[in-house]
Amino acid sequence: MNKVVVSGVGMIPFAKPGASRPYHEMGAQAARAALEDAGIAWDLVEQAYAGYVYGDSTSGQKALYAVGMSGIPIVNVNNNCSTGSTALFLGRQAVASGAADCVLVLGFEQMSPGALGSIFTDRPTPFDAFDAVTDRVVGKPEIPLALRYFGGAGLAHMEKYGTPLEAFARIRAKASRHAVNNPLALFRKEVTAQDVLDAPEIWPGVMTRLMACPPTCGAAAALLVSEDFAQRHGLRRDVHIAAQAMTTDRPDTFESGDMMRLVGYDMSRAAASKVYEQSGLGPEDLDVVELHDCFAHNELITYEALGLCPEGGADKFIVEGDNTYGGKVVTNPSGGLLSKGHPLGATGLAQCYELTHQLRGTADARQVADAQVALQHNLGLGGACVVTMYRKG
Repeated sequence: MNKVVVSGVGMIPFAKPGASRPYHEMGAQAARAALEDAGIAWDLVEQAYAGYVYGDSTSGQKALYAVGMSGIPIVNVNNNCSTGSTALFLGRQAVASGAADCVLVLGFEQMSPGALGSIFTDRPTPFDAFDAVTDRVVGKPEIPLALRYFGGAGLAHMEKYGTPLEAFARIRAKASRHAVNNPLALFRKEVTAQDVLDAPEIWPGVMTRLMACPPTCGAAAALLVSEDFAQRHGLRRDVHIAAQAMTTDRPDTFESGDMMRLVGYDMSRAAASKVYEQSGLGPEDLDVVELHDCFAHNELITYEALGLCPEGGADKFIVEGDNTYGGKVVTNPSGGLLSKGHPLGATGLAQCYELTHQLRGTADARQVADAQVALQHNLGLGGACVVTMYRKG
């Protein structure tokens, strides 16, 4: 298997729905930025993978044709909120296997305001089984589906371990402190944990508005190459993908009656375990993590799924500041989905962008001191989870 090097990354500032350029323009801009960062021309790219959720078929071609029309394979990818990292997974496989030496991976999204919902209402939804469990365990049919899923998972953690609502507020406040230093983030205003608790409730006792990520538009891209290709073309080789795993649901997702499992706890734990085994590294070796904080509740349970702290130990992990600068592992230095924003197809590539700059030492005011090992976690219900380990050198 070839060593897979991240030679270029690109990202544009994330924006509110209605305030961004059209999806194809955003995608083309991010792709050009990744090529420029790598220092190569489009005609050296052999394959491309384009991820998006809300768009017509072949939207990837629409975005990339503006960059170049060389006749290469362009694969369009849709895997819910893990779309960007699924495209990354496919691009890495192509380079690692030798099917291609130079692959561009792109993610973009042009979203609408408001909570996520089904687009095709004349056919069965992929979330039938998820809704059935949620109806039985949680109820609350008046609450939008994503809020019910992840709020229900947070509530399950509160009931099982005595986790206070303030724990989720502390996570959101931490995200805002990190985002202050990210010029590409949507929300850059710092808020306190009390501000988060005082925000309008969307589920009394479980969630306030500031604990949920906003719908966002944006794009990000990465150029993946083999080490031999990088050497031949004089490209940078200072960041590579050391391990990667993708998982989907098992029967326990639905049979356990556990909302944490329903929203991907087991998928996350299994993918992380595979990555730790492949790389020979463990959670204690990590310097920086970008994880899927679509809700503050999901960040909290993901700490435990990734092994950053023991099961039931997330509140202590937060209170002691082990999830931020000066602690054990800096989580979401970008501001995460909560502050940076969550354009579904772009999120996985935006995480790649952040971690690549952290390992290069070029993250400016967000820089994690002497970062050598980074972990990416990107989750989509329905379901799919991708965990990626990056190493410096």
